[in-house]
Amino acid sequence: MARRDDSPDFIEAIARGLDVIRSFKASQPVMSLAAVAAASGLPRPTARRILLTLEQLGYVRQAEAGGYELTPRVLDLGMSYVLSHGLWEIARPHMEELVARTRESTSIAQLDGSDIVYVARVAVPKIVALAVTIGTRFPAMPTSLGKVLLAALPLADAERVIAEPSRSGITPRWQPDAAERAAALREVRARGWALTDEQLAPGIRSVAVPLRDGEGRVIAALNVNAHAAETPLDVLIGQHLPLLIQAAGAISADWAAVHGVPQVTAGPAGVTMAVGGTAGSGVAPAGKPS
Repeated sequence: MARRDDSPDFIEAIARGLDVIRSFKASQPVMSLAAVAAASGLPRPTARRILLTLEQLGYVRQAEAGGYELTPRVLDLGMSYVLSHGLWEIARPHMEELVARTRESTSIAQLDGSDIVYVARVAVPKIVALAVTIGTRFPAMPTSLGKVLLAALPLADAERVIAEPSRSGITPRWQPDAAERAAALREVRARGWALTDEQLAPGIRSVAVPLRDGEGRVIAALNVNAHAAETPLDVLIGQHLPLLIQAAGAISADWAAVHGVPQVTAGPAGVTMAVGGTAGSGVAPAGKPS
């Protein structure tokens, strides 16, 4: 591949790395080495070295079904991750409706190592201890979003993730040991939602639920967050949580429809059903608030 700029200050290797990142599209979020090489116009050995470098740095990972996909860490460079997956466009109307009904802010986050990274947000003007924008990262365990995402992992995998150093620069108020973490994640798995009450920082209170793809896998988490001095726990759980569960269900259904996979839901007597389709295998539904 010929150099695209003859300037002595132009670094071709960086340009090629960005070419590889930009080769991932909404229509092709998982790509083989051959597909990446073709889309970026790079020789396969060059594309392979770049992918391995980006994987080492945490910007891409190997997909479960083979090939490579971007990680939320790409948000550190801009909005490439959000735009390639289309989650914001799908979630935005439901998030805006949720904010209108609760008068509280709502966000979507995904895991990146031991942190959560915010990938979508609709906010209301409030003074809070920690500012949140797209790309903000917090330690996962003391957040409701992080608890939901960690609870979707086997416990041993969750512990390995938590053991990774946080890149958030924040020291949370809550510092649980392994037994406390295991108990907290078991509770989230059992009831299907997570609560945090000033565990990350003073004044921050939130509740979160999972967002799932058409096969029931957790792809992200959605929350409603409030100021502890303004919103009592009984309002957050009793009034906002049912609306949050409803919004998450709508987002998950739309995600499945856009990606052409029927959404798995709970049917009678524990039978899992695909929406508009046939019985199949799935996951347990989120528990009701108590």
